[in-house]
Amino acid sequence: MAEDLNWLSAVELGKAYRKKKVSPVDVTKTCLRQIARLEPKLNAMCLVDEAQALKQAKASETRWAKGKAFGPLDGVPVLIKDLLLVKGWPTLRGSKTVDRNQNWSQDAPSVARLREAGAVFVGLTTTPEFGWKGVTDSPLTGITRNPWDVTKTPGGSSGGSSAGAAAGYAPLTLGTDGGGSIRIPAGFTGIFGHKPSFGRVPAYPLSPFGTVAHVGPMTRTVEDAALMMNAITQFDARDWYALPPDGTDYAKKLGKGVKGLKIAYSPTLGYVDVNPEIAAAVDKAVSVLEELGAKIERVDPGFEDPGPTIFRTLWWSGARLLLTKLPKAKRALLDPGLNDVVEQSKSMTIDDYLEAQRLRGLLGSQMRQFMEKYDLLVTPTLPIPAFEVGKLSPVDDGTGKWVNWTPFSYPFNLTQQPAASVPCGFTRAGLPAGLHIVGRMFDDVTVLRASYAYEQATDWHRKRPKLATD
Repeated sequence: MAEDLNWLSAVELGKAYRKKKVSPVDVTKTCLRQIARLEPKLNAMCLVDEAQALKQAKASETRWAKGKAFGPLDGVPVLIKDLLLVKGWPTLRGSKTVDRNQNWSQDAPSVARLREAGAVFVGLTTTPEFGWKGVTDSPLTGITRNPWDVTKTPGGSSGGSSAGAAAGYAPLTLGTDGGGSIRIPAGFTGIFGHKPSFGRVPAYPLSPFGTVAHVGPMTRTVEDAALMMNAITQFDARDWYALPPDGTDYAKKLGKGVKGLKIAYSPTLGYVDVNPEIAAAVDKAVSVLEELGAKIERVDPGFEDPGPTIFRTLWWSGARLLLTKLPKAKRALLDPGLNDVVEQSKSMTIDDYLEAQRLRGLLGSQMRQFMEKYDLLVTPTLPIPAFEVGKLSPVDDGTGKWVNWTPFSYPFNLTQQPAASVPCGFTRAGLPAGLHIVGRMFDDVTVLRASYAYEQATDWHRKRPKLATD
């Protein structure tokens, strides 16, 4: 039993703590042992604070013993992406340009809510520099690898969080998503990742990439993500964009199933080439939803690829805002690919930016109208399985073009809709495939509900990488 404590879900741990069958200290020690064992192979962590984790676990153990636990996440280990502020830890954002010798006295809103819930903070997970791309490597921390195949990328930019969750480092992880950075790595590593509606999870400081950036849970089960949502969606006045709290209990609303839901199924969005094995896995997943009672209509939402015209302009402009004022010596420390993006962005004008914003508004309006006819839209999470580490793209098509192989994710950062990736199968090479479930704006409940219904009807979420269980 002790050897498997790191694989228990947050829900299972909460029940075990309540019955005094398991100790938060023992669970935390097991997670720390798993990290120590696998980190030389995966490199998913950029900071592990064993002393603090054990101190927090001991405090949780005392609360459970007295019947005064803070809630269902009390004593549950969590990993936090190195883009989110954590009090007492240097948030270096995967960059050599960030000074670690500064005042680290604040928690980001999502981190603060997890701290208040009694979660055990184990450490920070790796990210590409400032979260700029869809794979995870950086000049500061090197290459992070996929536990299903260490020659492959776990995706990015929340690749450390996805690799850690898939490898049994902790049941809960926090990620960020500005163009797919939760869903891409969730799809590549066979875990669940949810990008909430914009503003549903408060953020501070706001991302330099603007209003495409979201914060959300990455877990091995949908129910664990729902528990995290209950905590991290609480209001925080530091976020000017934060939605007012609506009192939703995401965990209690999971079990309604999908019977009667109208689901639009778009295998390609009308313009994406999809790997045949991925396409077949997603087709089967949609069949499962139909067997569960959903009404499936095969239809494209009807927009052209917004990557070249909208997303790249907004994302590249954010990179320029963030980095062009760096001193020359610090610019030399940047990831060469990121430096190249900054150089590319210099040709963009204010007219280009305003036109991209105008087109984004049209896209958002189009999707709002499209979703009036459907409860959900489903697509593949990614058109390809995980590819070799050390590459920006599976095809060498020029620096800065990670958006070329992530066409299913970034459109819904532009529209700000909730979207999740659920594991739905494996390729013959043993690499995960993901089902992408997109909801109406503000309707995170239905995305989680459908994700849970599919998860409970299949066993994909129960699979573990051989590397992590040997």
